[in-house]
This record gives sequence, C-alpha cells and structure tokens, in this order.
Amino acid sequence: MMKEYQAVIVRLTRHVRDDEDALTDLLNERSRTGWTPGMLTQDGERMTIIFERETPREAPVVD
Repeated sequence: MMKEYQAVIVRLTRHVRDDEDALTDLLNERSRTGWTPGMLTQDGERMTIIFERETPREAPVVD
C-alpha cells in the first residue's frame, strides 16, 4: 500500500459558528471518500489540513 495526500487551506472568519460548520462539512465530505486528517496547522486566519489515505499498490506491467 502507498499513501496519497491532499492539502486543503481553509480561510477562517471571525464567526465561530460559520467556521465550525465549514470545518464539519469539510471533514465529513473527505471522510466519506476515505480521507483522514493527518496534520493540521493554523496561521492567523488560515488553517491547513493535510488529509491522507491508503491507496492500493498498482500491479506491475508485464510485457
């Protein structure tokens, strides 16, 4: 198995409820397609979330 990564940058607002809803929707959407949060950083008004998932290794091509 190999890992696949996806980076998402979320711009935060000053409205806590809106931010909670946006993050909840993002996490649920990614979770449904097999992604899990691997790392999270926050810098001021931006949050970067690195999602990861296992991908099956491709079979080697045989001539």
